[in-house]
Amino acid sequence: MSTTMSKMVLFDEIGGPEVLRIGELDLGEPGPGEVRIRVDAFGLNRAEVLFRAGTYYYQPTLPVSRNGYEAAGVVESVGEGVRDFAPGDPVSTFRVPELSAYGVHGEHAVLSAADLVHRADGIDAVTGTSVWLTYSTAYGALVETAGMRPGDTVLITAGSSAVSLAAIQVANHLGAIPVVTTRTAAKRQRLLDAGAAHVIALDEGDLVKRVQAVTDGHGADLAFDSVGGPELEEVAAALVPGGSITVYGWLNPDRALLPRNWPQTIHTYANMALMADAKVRRRTVHFVNAGLRSGSFKPVIDHVYDGLEQVTQAHRRMESNDQFGKLVVTVRH
Repeated sequence: MSTTMSKMVLFDEIGGPEVLRIGELDLGEPGPGEVRIRVDAFGLNRAEVLFRAGTYYYQPTLPVSRNGYEAAGVVESVGEGVRDFAPGDPVSTFRVPELSAYGVHGEHAVLSAADLVHRADGIDAVTGTSVWLTYSTAYGALVETAGMRPGDTVLITAGSSAVSLAAIQVANHLGAIPVVTTRTAAKRQRLLDAGAAHVIALDEGDLVKRVQAVTDGHGADLAFDSVGGPELEEVAAALVPGGSITVYGWLNPDRALLPRNWPQTIHTYANMALMADAKVRRRTVHFVNAGLRSGSFKPVIDHVYDGLEQVTQAHRRMESNDQFGKLVVTVRH
Protein backbone atom coordinates (compact mmCIF):
# COMPACT_ATOMS: atom_id res chain seq x y z
CA MET A 1 0.00 0.00 0.00
CA SER A 2 1.23 3.48 -0.83
CA THR A 3 2.54 5.43 2.17
CA THR A 4 0.44 8.35 0.96
CA MET A 5 -2.84 6.50 1.55
CA SER A 6 -4.97 7.81 4.38
CA LYS A 7 -8.23 6.88 6.08
CA MET A 8 -10.70 9.74 5.67
CA VAL A 9 -14.29 10.56 6.64
CA LEU A 10 -16.21 10.40 3.34
CA PHE A 11 -19.76 10.48 2.04
CA ASP A 12 -21.24 9.59 -1.36
CA GLU A 13 -24.70 11.15 -1.04
CA ILE A 14 -26.26 13.93 0.98
CA GLY A 15 -28.29 12.89 3.99
CA GLY A 16 -28.14 12.22 7.71
CA PRO A 17 -25.12 11.11 9.76
CA GLU A 18 -25.63 7.56 8.50
CA VAL A 19 -24.23 8.51 5.05
CA LEU A 20 -20.76 9.01 6.54
CA ARG A 21 -18.21 6.27 6.02
CA ILE A 22 -14.50 5.71 6.60
CA GLY A 23 -12.61 5.10 3.37
CA GLU A 24 -9.07 5.32 2.03
CA LEU A 25 -7.75 8.01 -0.29
CA ASP A 26 -4.34 8.59 -1.80
CA LEU A 27 -3.58 12.15 -0.74
CA GLY A 28 -0.23 12.17 -2.48
CA GLU A 29 2.91 13.97 -1.42
CA PRO A 30 2.77 17.72 -0.78
CA GLY A 31 3.35 19.80 -3.91
CA PRO A 32 5.06 23.19 -4.09
CA GLY A 33 3.96 25.36 -1.19
CA GLU A 34 2.05 22.50 0.46
CA VAL A 35 2.36 20.64 3.77
CA ARG A 36 1.27 17.13 4.71
CA ILE A 37 0.17 16.72 8.31
CA ARG A 38 -0.69 13.78 10.53
CA VAL A 39 -4.06 14.62 12.06
CA ASP A 40 -4.29 13.88 15.78
CA ALA A 41 -7.67 15.52 16.44
CA PHE A 42 -10.35 17.30 14.44
CA GLY A 43 -13.24 19.54 15.43
CA LEU A 44 -16.82 19.38 14.23
CA ASN A 45 -18.74 22.53 13.36
CA ARG A 46 -22.27 23.25 12.21
CA ALA A 47 -20.81 23.90 8.75
CA GLU A 48 -19.76 20.27 8.27
CA VAL A 49 -23.18 19.01 9.35
CA LEU A 50 -24.89 21.34 6.88
CA PHE A 51 -22.42 20.35 4.15
CA ARG A 52 -23.12 16.65 4.64
CA ALA A 53 -26.87 17.35 4.61
CA GLY A 54 -26.69 19.42 1.42
CA THR A 55 -27.86 22.64 3.10
CA TYR A 56 -24.55 24.53 3.22
CA TYR A 57 -23.97 27.58 1.04
CA TYR A 58 -22.31 25.36 -1.58
CA GLN A 59 -22.92 21.74 -2.49
CA PRO A 60 -20.54 18.80 -2.03
CA THR A 61 -18.92 17.17 -5.05
CA LEU A 62 -20.22 13.60 -5.05
CA PRO A 63 -19.45 10.79 -4.76
CA VAL A 64 -16.45 10.49 -2.43
CA SER A 65 -16.71 13.90 -0.81
CA ARG A 66 -14.43 14.77 2.05
CA ASN A 67 -15.45 17.06 4.92
CA GLY A 68 -13.94 19.11 7.72
CA TYR A 69 -12.52 22.57 8.33
CA GLU A 70 -10.56 22.00 11.53
CA ALA A 71 -7.73 19.69 12.53
CA ALA A 72 -4.61 19.72 14.66
CA GLY A 73 -1.59 17.50 14.32
CA VAL A 74 2.06 17.35 13.33
CA VAL A 75 3.85 18.14 10.07
CA GLU A 76 5.03 14.97 8.31
CA SER A 77 6.55 16.47 5.14
CA VAL A 78 6.71 19.73 3.21
CA GLY A 79 6.72 20.58 -0.47
CA GLU A 80 9.13 22.68 -2.46
CA GLY A 81 9.41 26.28 -1.33
CA VAL A 82 7.95 25.82 2.15
CA ARG A 83 10.11 27.70 4.65
CA ASP A 84 7.83 28.33 7.63
CA PHE A 85 7.12 24.69 8.53
CA ALA A 86 9.30 21.61 9.05
CA PRO A 87 8.63 17.94 9.84
CA GLY A 88 7.74 17.56 13.51
CA ASP A 89 6.13 20.99 13.90
CA PRO A 90 2.82 20.94 15.81
CA VAL A 91 0.20 22.77 13.72
CA SER A 92 -3.48 23.57 13.38
CA THR A 93 -5.48 24.24 10.24
CA PHE A 94 -6.50 27.87 9.82
CA ARG A 95 -8.41 27.84 6.55
CA VAL A 96 -9.66 25.06 4.24
CA PRO A 97 -10.50 26.36 0.75
CA GLU A 98 -13.10 23.72 -0.24
CA LEU A 99 -14.47 20.85 1.80
CA SER A 100 -15.00 18.12 -0.82
CA ALA A 101 -11.44 18.34 -2.12
CA TYR A 102 -9.53 19.47 0.98
CA GLY A 103 -11.60 18.39 4.00
CA VAL A 104 -9.36 17.45 6.91
CA HIS A 105 -11.49 14.95 8.84
CA GLY A 106 -9.25 11.92 8.59
CA GLU A 107 -5.83 10.54 9.45
CA HIS A 108 -3.88 13.01 7.30
CA ALA A 109 -4.33 16.22 5.33
CA VAL A 110 -2.43 18.06 2.61
CA LEU A 111 -2.93 21.81 2.55
CA SER A 112 -1.21 24.98 1.46
CA ALA A 113 1.28 26.20 4.03
CA ALA A 114 -0.68 29.47 4.03
CA ASP A 115 -3.66 27.61 5.48
CA LEU A 116 -1.82 26.35 8.57
CA VAL A 117 -0.69 27.98 11.81
CA HIS A 118 1.93 26.87 14.31
CA ARG A 119 0.50 25.37 17.48
CA ALA A 120 1.99 27.21 20.44
CA ASP A 121 3.81 25.44 23.25
CA GLY A 122 1.40 23.90 25.73
CA ILE A 123 -1.53 23.76 23.27
CA ASP A 124 -2.53 20.13 22.84
CA ALA A 125 -4.27 18.74 19.76
CA VAL A 126 -7.77 18.85 21.27
CA THR A 127 -7.37 22.51 22.15
CA GLY A 128 -5.56 23.18 18.89
CA THR A 129 -8.50 21.97 16.81
CA SER A 130 -11.01 23.91 18.92
CA VAL A 131 -9.56 27.39 18.56
CA TRP A 132 -9.02 28.72 15.07
CA LEU A 133 -12.37 28.54 13.31
CA THR A 134 -14.38 29.60 16.34
CA TYR A 135 -12.16 32.44 17.55
CA SER A 136 -11.32 33.72 14.09
CA THR A 137 -15.06 33.88 13.33
CA ALA A 138 -15.79 35.75 16.55
CA TYR A 139 -12.86 38.13 16.06
CA GLY A 140 -13.45 38.66 12.35
CA ALA A 141 -17.16 39.36 12.78
CA LEU A 142 -17.05 41.44 15.95
CA VAL A 143 -13.80 43.35 15.55
CA GLU A 144 -12.79 43.43 11.88
CA THR A 145 -16.36 43.72 10.56
CA ALA A 146 -18.49 45.36 13.27
CA GLY A 147 -15.74 47.38 14.97
CA MET A 148 -16.58 46.30 18.52
CA ARG A 149 -15.14 48.59 21.18
CA PRO A 150 -14.77 48.49 24.98
CA GLY A 151 -18.10 49.28 26.62
CA ASP A 152 -20.22 48.04 23.70
CA THR A 153 -23.11 45.78 24.60
CA VAL A 154 -23.10 42.77 22.28
CA LEU A 155 -26.18 40.59 21.82
CA ILE A 156 -24.98 37.04 21.03
CA THR A 157 -27.57 34.49 19.88
CA ALA A 158 -27.45 30.67 20.19
CA GLY A 159 -25.20 31.09 23.18
CA SER A 160 -24.13 27.48 23.74
CA SER A 161 -22.51 27.03 20.31
CA ALA A 162 -18.71 26.94 20.19
CA VAL A 163 -18.55 30.17 18.16
CA SER A 164 -20.88 32.00 20.54
CA LEU A 165 -18.86 30.84 23.54
CA ALA A 166 -15.72 32.12 21.80
CA ALA A 167 -17.54 35.41 21.12
CA ILE A 168 -18.29 35.77 24.84
CA GLN A 169 -14.58 35.45 25.59
CA VAL A 170 -13.59 37.85 22.79
CA ALA A 171 -16.08 40.44 24.05
CA ASN A 172 -14.82 40.15 27.62
CA HIS A 173 -11.19 40.25 26.44
CA LEU A 174 -11.84 43.63 24.80
CA GLY A 175 -14.00 45.07 27.58
CA ALA A 176 -17.36 44.71 25.83
CA ILE A 177 -20.50 43.40 27.54
CA PRO A 178 -21.86 40.07 26.24
CA VAL A 179 -25.64 39.59 26.50
CA VAL A 180 -26.42 36.03 25.42
CA THR A 181 -29.60 34.29 24.29
CA THR A 182 -30.48 30.63 24.67
CA ARG A 183 -33.64 28.67 23.88
CA THR A 184 -34.51 27.79 27.50
CA ALA A 185 -33.18 28.59 30.95
CA ALA A 186 -31.57 25.13 31.25
CA LYS A 187 -28.14 26.44 30.21
CA ARG A 188 -28.37 29.83 31.96
CA GLN A 189 -25.90 29.11 34.76
CA ARG A 190 -23.41 27.47 32.41
CA LEU A 191 -23.48 30.54 30.18
CA LEU A 192 -22.99 32.85 33.16
CA ASP A 193 -20.08 30.68 34.27
CA ALA A 194 -18.71 30.94 30.69
CA GLY A 195 -18.58 34.73 31.00
CA ALA A 196 -21.96 36.05 29.85
CA ALA A 197 -22.89 39.28 31.60
CA HIS A 198 -26.59 38.52 31.12
CA VAL A 199 -28.47 35.49 29.78
CA ILE A 200 -31.89 35.75 28.14
CA ALA A 201 -33.95 32.58 27.71
CA LEU A 202 -36.09 33.04 24.61
CA ASP A 203 -39.00 31.05 26.05
CA GLU A 204 -39.38 33.50 28.94
CA GLY A 205 -40.72 36.52 27.14
CA ASP A 206 -40.14 39.49 24.84
CA LEU A 207 -36.50 39.70 23.72
CA VAL A 208 -36.54 43.43 23.03
CA LYS A 209 -37.98 44.31 26.45
CA ARG A 210 -35.52 42.04 28.21
CA VAL A 211 -32.53 43.52 26.36
CA GLN A 212 -33.80 46.97 27.31
CA ALA A 213 -34.08 45.85 30.92
CA VAL A 214 -30.52 44.53 31.23
CA THR A 215 -29.06 47.57 29.44
CA ASP A 216 -30.93 50.21 31.49
CA GLY A 217 -33.06 51.12 28.48
CA HIS A 218 -30.09 51.60 26.15
CA GLY A 219 -30.36 48.51 23.94
CA ALA A 220 -27.52 46.51 22.40
CA ASP A 221 -24.89 48.26 20.30
CA LEU A 222 -24.10 45.16 18.24
CA ALA A 223 -25.64 41.77 17.53
CA PHE A 224 -23.80 38.60 16.53
CA ASP A 225 -26.34 36.23 15.04
CA SER A 226 -26.14 32.67 13.72
CA VAL A 227 -29.88 32.02 13.51
CA GLY A 228 -31.33 34.36 10.88
CA GLY A 229 -34.90 33.59 9.84
CA PRO A 230 -37.91 35.63 10.96
CA GLU A 231 -36.32 36.08 14.42
CA LEU A 232 -33.75 38.39 12.85
CA GLU A 233 -36.29 41.22 12.97
CA GLU A 234 -36.62 40.89 16.75
CA VAL A 235 -32.86 40.65 17.27
CA ALA A 236 -32.37 43.80 15.22
CA ALA A 237 -35.15 45.57 17.12
CA ALA A 238 -33.14 45.09 20.31
CA LEU A 239 -30.35 47.33 18.93
CA VAL A 240 -29.77 51.01 19.53
CA PRO A 241 -30.48 53.38 16.62
CA GLY A 242 -27.47 53.17 14.35
CA GLY A 243 -26.44 49.79 15.75
CA SER A 244 -25.19 46.91 13.63
CA ILE A 245 -25.96 43.23 13.30
CA THR A 246 -23.56 40.66 11.86
CA VAL A 247 -25.25 37.51 10.55
CA TYR A 248 -22.91 34.55 10.17
CA GLY A 249 -25.30 31.60 9.97
CA TRP A 250 -28.82 30.41 9.19
CA LEU A 251 -29.86 27.90 11.83
CA ASN A 252 -33.39 28.92 10.88
CA PRO A 253 -33.48 28.51 7.08
CA ASP A 254 -36.77 30.39 6.71
CA ARG A 255 -36.77 33.79 5.02
CA ALA A 256 -35.39 36.56 7.22
CA LEU A 257 -37.39 39.75 7.61
CA LEU A 258 -35.75 43.10 6.94
CA PRO A 259 -35.64 45.04 10.22
CA ARG A 260 -37.45 48.39 10.19
CA ASN A 261 -35.76 50.23 13.05
CA TRP A 262 -33.47 52.25 10.79
CA PRO A 263 -30.78 53.54 10.69
CA GLN A 264 -29.03 50.23 11.10
CA THR A 265 -26.21 48.31 9.45
CA ILE A 266 -26.57 44.63 8.55
CA HIS A 267 -23.41 42.69 7.74
CA THR A 268 -23.40 39.20 6.24
CA TYR A 269 -20.22 37.45 7.32
CA ALA A 270 -18.18 34.73 5.57
CA ASN A 271 -15.15 33.77 7.63
CA MET A 272 -13.22 31.96 4.89
CA ALA A 273 -13.55 34.96 2.58
CA LEU A 274 -12.32 37.45 5.19
CA MET A 275 -9.45 35.23 6.31
CA ALA A 276 -8.17 34.99 2.74
CA ASP A 277 -6.85 38.53 3.25
CA ALA A 278 -3.24 38.15 4.43
CA LYS A 279 -3.34 41.30 6.57
CA VAL A 280 -6.52 40.21 8.32
CA ARG A 281 -5.07 36.74 8.83
CA ARG A 282 -1.93 38.20 10.44
CA ARG A 283 -3.97 40.34 12.83
CA THR A 284 -6.23 37.38 13.67
CA VAL A 285 -3.33 35.03 14.43
CA HIS A 286 -1.69 37.58 16.74
CA PHE A 287 -5.00 38.37 18.45
CA VAL A 288 -5.93 34.73 19.11
CA ASN A 289 -2.44 33.72 20.24
CA ALA A 290 -2.35 36.67 22.64
CA GLY A 291 -5.67 35.56 24.12
CA LEU A 292 -4.38 32.00 24.51
CA ARG A 293 -1.19 33.19 26.21
CA SER A 294 -3.05 35.43 28.64
CA GLY A 295 -5.61 32.77 29.49
CA SER A 296 -8.52 34.89 28.22
CA PHE A 297 -9.29 32.31 25.53
CA LYS A 298 -10.10 28.80 26.70
CA PRO A 299 -12.24 26.80 24.27
CA VAL A 300 -15.19 25.07 25.89
CA ILE A 301 -15.20 21.37 24.98
CA ASP A 302 -18.54 19.55 25.05
CA HIS A 303 -17.29 16.04 24.25
CA VAL A 304 -14.20 14.29 22.88
CA TYR A 305 -14.87 11.19 20.75
CA ASP A 306 -12.10 8.59 20.50
CA GLY A 307 -11.49 7.34 16.96
CA LEU A 308 -12.63 8.03 13.40
CA GLU A 309 -15.48 5.56 13.74
CA GLN A 310 -17.09 7.88 16.31
CA VAL A 311 -17.65 10.69 13.78
CA THR A 312 -21.25 9.62 13.14
CA GLN A 313 -22.04 9.98 16.85
CA ALA A 314 -20.44 13.42 16.83
CA HIS A 315 -22.67 14.52 13.94
CA ARG A 316 -25.73 13.21 15.78
CA ARG A 317 -24.72 15.13 18.88
CA MET A 318 -24.40 18.34 16.85
CA GLU A 319 -27.83 17.81 15.30
CA SER A 320 -29.42 17.29 18.72
CA ASN A 321 -28.58 20.92 19.64
CA ASP A 322 -27.86 19.71 23.18
CA GLN A 323 -24.13 20.34 23.01
CA PHE A 324 -22.43 23.08 24.99
CA GLY A 325 -19.23 24.00 23.20
CA LYS A 326 -16.95 22.09 20.88
CA LEU A 327 -17.23 18.54 19.62
CA VAL A 328 -13.85 16.90 18.93
CA VAL A 329 -12.80 13.57 17.47
CA THR A 330 -9.32 12.20 18.24
CA VAL A 331 -7.49 10.05 15.69
CA ARG A 332 -5.57 6.88 16.54
CA HIS A 333 -2.34 6.13 14.66
